[in-house]
Amino acid sequence: MEIIIRYSASKNNSEYFKSGWDCFDLSIVLICLVPESLFENAGTITTLRILRVFRVMRLLKSNKEIKLIVAVLWKSLNALFYNFIFFLIFMYLFGIIGVSLFKLPTVENADDKTKITLLEYFNDTPNAPVVSPDPYGNLSETMFTLFRVLPGEDWTDIRYNLIEASHKGLVVTPPWIITFFHVLWYIVSAFLLLNLLVGAILNNYQIIMNESSNQEN
Repeated sequence: MEIIIRYSASKNNSEYFKSGWDCFDLSIVLICLVPESLFENAGTITTLRILRVFRVMRLLKSNKEIKLIVAVLWKSLNALFYNFIFFLIFMYLFGIIGVSLFKLPTVENADDKTKITLLEYFNDTPNAPVVSPDPYGNLSETMFTLFRVLPGEDWTDIRYNLIEASHKGLVVTPPWIITFFHVLWYIVSAFLLLNLLVGAILNNYQIIMNESSNQEN
């Protein structure tokens, strides 16, 4: 009904299809009319239908304060991009160090004595959650572990587990280095890198506010 009303209110087809939101609404309605039997995997069409939730984004242009926030974020994209690259560089460096120092031996490649020690370790200090793999098993998992540490998620448990692994001889890194690594990463990521992002946004927020005030005056 909304599409019919908007189309009727348009002067011609060109005016209607010139609006990105009208095209988006029409696409969503047409997708919902496609029968699921045409697809081998019904999840595909279901995923496309979920896109309708993005219609709520139309509210972004309905309020002055919301438009101000959007303008600040848009103006901050360039700075955020370079801050993100800077953040990834640090995460990659710490990831390489983490894999090199804290990777546990795998059960498949371990000798019998190491396998027994590994089983004891898994029983005494399970990962949090239990189904998670070795936090420093490979570079990708290590970078995800560092991302988990960023908001303070389970990083003390990871540190305690690694210290126990050090005591059992599964990793050769001494406990003080384990502690120093995790504390250093938490300080660098949570207090330095995140503050760079916040600072970039606040700086652009002040610029937008000044421009808005000048226009009003």
